[in-house]
Amino acid sequence: MSETMTIVFALYPGVTHLDFTGPHQVLCRLPGAKTIAASALGGEIEADGLTFGNLSRLADIPACDILCVPGGFGCTDAMADPAFMAEIRRLAAGARYVTSVCTGSLILGAAGLLQGKRAACHWAWRDLLSHFGAIPDPARVVRDGNVFTGGGVTAGIDFALTLAAEIVGDVGAQAIQLGMEYAPAPPFNAGRPETAPPEVLALVQANFEAVGGARRAAVAAMATAPL
Repeated sequence: MSETMTIVFALYPGVTHLDFTGPHQVLCRLPGAKTIAASALGGEIEADGLTFGNLSRLADIPACDILCVPGGFGCTDAMADPAFMAEIRRLAAGARYVTSVCTGSLILGAAGLLQGKRAACHWAWRDLLSHFGAIPDPARVVRDGNVFTGGGVTAGIDFALTLAAEIVGDVGAQAIQLGMEYAPAPPFNAGRPETAPPEVLALVQANFEAVGGARRAAVAAMATAPL
């Protein structure tokens, strides 16, 4: 690892901002970290009502040590963008670690980077990973070789701390955790479909179904398209 560790977050319109900002908050505290938020066009993108500006262009980044691809409802459009996907493949080819949060793993899969690998994803879309030859894994954080994937949204913090421990050791990662006062104690045990009350699960599933059909059809089509 070079003295300066370049960490690229590959963003796109419609990204879920906590998928990005959660792991960014952890990884930017690594020694020598140089974090770059970038998109296909650079400039600005909208993310759940927030605007992220001054983004770099992915094509202008020669290489990185860590590539992180967040998820979001815009991930299907991102997968259909040849320029964006070409940059994901190029940067991943030289990265020490290739990572994702939530449905960012679908983007990695569509880029041909998860063939035969175990990977995490948001629970509602995890099964779609199999379209890309990946092995869906229900764990909150999954490592397979140099690929680290996190489950839905908040799992990005856990994934980033797991990766931090790989890079600077357990003590260093725990120091970052303590500095952030990351000690989750949610008011409800409803963060997983296995523990959520049936009526809550049904409500969320119904909300996701509004976009589910189109997303599933798009993923199936992309899985058969040439890279």
